[in-house]
Amino acid sequence: MLKILCIHGYRQNDQTFRERTGALRKALKKYAELVFISAPNQVPPLESNDEEKDGANNTDQRGWWFSAPDDSYMAQDYTDCCKGYTESVEVIKKALIEQGPFDGILAFSQGATMVSLICGLKEQQLDGPFEFDFVILVAGFKSRQKPHEHLYQKTITTPSLHVFGDTDKVIEKEMSVDLLQYFAEPQIVEHSGGHFIPVSGPQKKAYIEFLQPFIDKKKQQETK
Repeated sequence: MLKILCIHGYRQNDQTFRERTGALRKALKKYAELVFISAPNQVPPLESNDEEKDGANNTDQRGWWFSAPDDSYMAQDYTDCCKGYTESVEVIKKALIEQGPFDGILAFSQGATMVSLICGLKEQQLDGPFEFDFVILVAGFKSRQKPHEHLYQKTITTPSLHVFGDTDKVIEKEMSVDLLQYFAEPQIVEHSGGHFIPVSGPQKKAYIEFLQPFIDKKKQQETK
């Protein structure tokens, strides 16, 4: 069975992400153990009326970094600020070392972008060790923070599956498509929905097909 580290989106934490991936956990339960961690940066709460609209009604809201000094984040903004990013690298590194080894990483939204940066660090052998064989990035996008730019300069060779929705209003499809160019041979799953992890028949099949070579590899290692 594979072991996959799970990296949540902005305004989520390990528990809320676990709850929102119930269908995915059920779909993959024969193939993978999912391990969830929280980002180190506390996100200021939204106004109550916005909170209801966003659905982010948990009190412990976390983020992997902020794009502005006032502890706010907008995926669309080009800025020089990536406050909290270094702390997040350390949290992920610690999880990989202390809770691993992990076969891969599954990540959502800002978390998926965080993992694209981790892949860049891995590619350039910076701040390692980052040991994993694949990534699944859902609603990911290229970070627009200037200090992250160098991490996209070298093509990322880690095998990747990119999942995005045609009607995503939070992270526009074009932003997810833009991220593809930085990966060697990215695999793609498009769906007709919005900002969530899809797990209907076609997507479940795509996840398992993507994971199958890694499942086979692990079985071979275990029988040696």
